[in-house]
Amino acid sequence: MPRLPFTAPNLLAPMEGVTDPLFRQLVLELHEPKDLGGTFTEFLRISHQARTRRTVLQHLGTQGPIPVGLQLMGRKSDALLETARTAVAAGVQLIDLNFGCPAKGALKGCAGAAMMDDPRGLEDVVQSIHDTVGSEIPVTAKLRAGGDDDSLLEDLVRAACAGGAAMVTLHARTRKEAYAAPAPWERLARAVAASSVPLCGNGGIDSHADLAGMRQETGCTYAMVGRAALGNPWIFSGHQPTAKECAEFLLAYADGLMARDAPLRGTVSRLKQLLRHWSVGGIAEGPEGRRSWLHEGDPEAVLARLGTLAEQDRQRV
Repeated sequence: MPRLPFTAPNLLAPMEGVTDPLFRQLVLELHEPKDLGGTFTEFLRISHQARTRRTVLQHLGTQGPIPVGLQLMGRKSDALLETARTAVAAGVQLIDLNFGCPAKGALKGCAGAAMMDDPRGLEDVVQSIHDTVGSEIPVTAKLRAGGDDDSLLEDLVRAACAGGAAMVTLHARTRKEAYAAPAPWERLARAVAASSVPLCGNGGIDSHADLAGMRQETGCTYAMVGRAALGNPWIFSGHQPTAKECAEFLLAYADGLMARDAPLRGTVSRLKQLLRHWSVGGIAEGPEGRRSWLHEGDPEAVLARLGTLAEQDRQRV
C-alpha cells in the first residue's frame, strides 16, 4: 500500500464552500510542513459524468511542500472510477472519499453520509477506487460515527479498512447530529480499536492544544481541524496573531477573491463566513464584536475597517 504523504499529524479538513484553493493556499503559507501535515480539496461531486483533468487541477490549486489530497464524493460508478484515474494522471498524491457530508443533496443522491447506514456498500465503493488506483496512490475514507446513532461505528470503520483504505478519518458526530456540539471523542477511541490502518480524528478541536490532546486521549494517529481553522488559521502552529496579522490575512483573502472576479458583495460575504467563527487577534471579541461585523450592510465599510485595523496596529509597532 502506498505511504501516506502527510508531513505532520495535524491536518486541515475539507469544507465545502470554504476550503477553496485560495483559502487553503493562504493557510498553507502560514505554516511549515512540521506544523501542518496536509489538507484536502472541497469535495468534487461525481454524478453521471466523469470530471476532467482541468476540473481536477482547478480543485487542487497550487501545489507546494504540504500535500493536498483530492476529495471525491459519489456512488460507485464508471464516472467515479474514471475521475479517479484522471486524478492520478494529473499528479494527485492522495484520493479521499467523502462518506461524511450530511447535506440533503448528498443524501438524496445516496452519497456522502447516506452510506453511514450501509457498511457493505461503503466497502464496495472504497474497494472499487482502491482496485482502480490504490497501487499508485493512497485511498482514504472520511466517515461519520453513524447515521441516526453510532451503533454501526465499528462496522463502518472495518468496512473502510476491508475496502483498502490507507487511512480512515472519523468525524465524531453522527449524520443526525450534523455539527451540533459536543463531538464525543470516546467514539474516536472506539474507531481506533476497530481500525487496522491509521485513524484520523475530526470534531471538537477548538485550540492548538486540542490537536495533541485528541491524539493522546483517543490514540488517533492524526488530528483534523475544521471550523476552528476558520476562526484561527494559525491553529496548527499555535502562533498567536496580532490584529494586524488577522486583518492582513482577511484582506489578502478578499484581494484574492476579487482577483478571481468575485463581486464585492460576494467577497465580503465570504469574509463574514470567516468572521462568524473568528477567535484570535481581538478583532471580533464577544457577541457584540462579532455582530458588528456580521450586521454591517456596506461591503466597502467592512474592507475599510480591516484596512484601518492593519494601519493602526502597524503604527503602534
